[in-house]
Amino acid sequence: MEGNGSIVWSVIIPAYDEAERLPAYLREVVAFFEERGKPYEVIVVDDGSRDATRERVRELEAAHPRLRLIALPQNRGKGHAVRVGMANARGAFRLFADADGATPIVELKRLEPALEAGADIVIGSRALADPAVSVQARVHRVWAGRLFNWLVARLGLQGIADSQCGFKCFRAAAAEHLFRAIRTDGYGFDVELLLLAQRRGYRIAEVAINWADQRGSKVRVLADGPRMLWQILAARAAITRPAPHKVARVPAEEARLRSRIPPGDKGR
Repeated sequence: MEGNGSIVWSVIIPAYDEAERLPAYLREVVAFFEERGKPYEVIVVDDGSRDATRERVRELEAAHPRLRLIALPQNRGKGHAVRVGMANARGAFRLFADADGATPIVELKRLEPALEAGADIVIGSRALADPAVSVQARVHRVWAGRLFNWLVARLGLQGIADSQCGFKCFRAAAAEHLFRAIRTDGYGFDVELLLLAQRRGYRIAEVAINWADQRGSKVRVLADGPRMLWQILAARAAITRPAPHKVARVPAEEARLRSRIPPGDKGR
């Protein structure tokens, strides 16, 4: 993943009413990439926030030239915000991460070996068993997540343990093709994205990561769960049954050895 002056990493962070939680995470993200010394950009897409999210981001933007804000005029949903961010990204690799900082940015190091092994898409997972990571979640969210992923598997997304974790990275070509095609604006966009990726034959790796539940979650299980399922049903109706695929579940420290992706098979 060596750069030649062009942007290596784009980080897209969708944000809605995140004035309290986002600034600390942005500082963490910027510090992480500054230490690496390779060209990067951080794109915050404000999804029509009603609080001071934009003002907080602009304050940081003035001090960090690699940080930029895209302010949307009205709230359209997380899927729409991520799509806008991806459309404006310029990096060879593109990560979207939730604004609450539930996944520390340093967890990107766990995903990178799978990219180096040839994956087109690498998704963080809170559901894969790995003694090297810790997942801290409230009990009701754990059970809601298990039920949701079980239902999603019945609807056609096979081989993915955790479709909803907000920490996913893509090669530029995969991001451009997939985000241009998906239509779901809400939280259900992850499933449409992965269904489409499977159908188009992209190589997907799933990697266990550290994750800690944060106060102030925007996802309401009872209100948003049924809406997400309707979004997924609509997306599934527009996508034919995915072609056979393989999903590489890659423990961080053994990604190169245990990935099901042939190490020599790099590009698309």
